[in-house]
Amino acid sequence: MLAITPALVDRLVAEARTNHPALRAQDARTEAAGWNAAAVRTWEDPVFKLGGSTFSRRGPKASEEGDLIYGLEQKLPLFGKAGRARRVAAAETAMQEAETEFRVRQLRRELIAQLVKFARAGRQLELSRQDLAWLETIVAVTEEKYRNSQATRLDVLTAQNEKSKRADQLLTEEKNRDYERATLNRWVNRPINAPWPALRLPEVAAPLPAASNLIARAAQAAPRVKVLYAQILQAKATTELTRRQRLPDFSAGIEGRQFSGDGGFREGLFTLSFNMPWGNAGKYHHDLRRDQARLQSVELDAADFTLSLRHEINQLAVQTDAARRVAVLYRDEILPRARQALESAHAAWAAGRGPFRDVLDARRQMLDGETMLNRAIAEQHLIVADLALHGGLVEFDLSATATTQP
Repeated sequence: MLAITPALVDRLVAEARTNHPALRAQDARTEAAGWNAAAVRTWEDPVFKLGGSTFSRRGPKASEEGDLIYGLEQKLPLFGKAGRARRVAAAETAMQEAETEFRVRQLRRELIAQLVKFARAGRQLELSRQDLAWLETIVAVTEEKYRNSQATRLDVLTAQNEKSKRADQLLTEEKNRDYERATLNRWVNRPINAPWPALRLPEVAAPLPAASNLIARAAQAAPRVKVLYAQILQAKATTELTRRQRLPDFSAGIEGRQFSGDGGFREGLFTLSFNMPWGNAGKYHHDLRRDQARLQSVELDAADFTLSLRHEINQLAVQTDAARRVAVLYRDEILPRARQALESAHAAWAAGRGPFRDVLDARRQMLDGETMLNRAIAEQHLIVADLALHGGLVEFDLSATATTQP
C-alpha cells in the first residue's frame, strides 16, 4: 500500500500545476499582470502633425510665410504620474502572485483531503471484505454445528442474515471507494477512471501547538491574509495615482513651416502646452474619494478576516484535539478490549458455553471501533489540512507518532 506523505502530495501538486484548468488560468492572470507592469510607459508616444495653410490676396505671401506646416509634440513625464502608474501595475502583479500562492495552497488542501478520504474508503472496504470472509466461515461453522445439534436454527438464520447484510454493505463500500477515486482524479485532472494504488490511512498525528501560538503566527503567514495585504497595497497605489491625476499634463512641441514652391524653410516655433484641470476639480475630488473608500473597504475586509481567522483557527484547534483524543482512545483502549471480547465470546460459543448472539455483538463492536478509529484519524488530518490552508503555518506532515493499523 502507498503511504500518504508530503513528497506524494508535492508530486500531485506539481502535476496539477501543469494540467489543472483553474491553476493554469490563475497563472495566465499572473503572467498578464507581469506583462502589464512591464508595459507601463514613462514617455508617451510623440504626436506628429502635418498640415498646410492658404492665404488670401490681402494676407501675407505664401512664399514668405510658408504653406507647409509640420511639427512634433511630446507629453512630458512630470509630477511622478508614470511612476505611480508603474506602482499600481506592480501592486497588481504582487496581488496576482499572492492569489496564485493561495490557489496552490487551496489545491494542496483539497488533494490532502481527498487522499485521506480515498484511503479511508479503501480501509473501510478492506474491513468489509475481512468481515464478509469471517461471516462466511461463521455461517459454515454454524450450519455444521446445527447438523450436529450443537446450534439452533435461529443461530443459522442470524448468521446468514449477517452475511447477506455485509455482502450488500461491501457493494456500497466499493461504490464509495470508486467515487472517492474519481474525485481524486478530478483534482489532478486525470481520466475519471484512472487507476490508483491502494493508499494506507495515515497514522495519528502529533498534538498541535497551543491555539494562541497558531493564531499569532497565522496573522502573518496565512495565504489569504497575504492576498488582502496585496490588495491594500494596490488600493493605496491607485489612490496615490488618482491624487496625481489632478495635476496638469504638460507637452513640449516644435513646429516648422516650408514653402511648397521651392521647399525652402521659412519659420520654426517652439511650444509648451498643458491642460487646465481646475474646471473639473470637483470631479477629480470625487475620483479621489472613490478610491479612498475602496481602500478603506479593503482594509476593513482584512481586519474582519483577521478576526474571523482567529475564531476559525481556535475552533479547528479544538476540533483536531478532540479528533486525536478519540483516535487514541479507540486505538489504545476500546479496540483492544473489543478484540478480547470477541475472542472470549467466540471461544465460549465454540465450546458450547455461550450464546451465538454474543459473538455477533462482540464482532459488531469491534467493527464499530475500527470505523470510529478510521473516522477520527481522517477527521484529524482533514482539520490539519484546513489549518495549513487558513493559517499558512501547519505543514501537513504524516510522520506519525503511533500506528493506526492493528
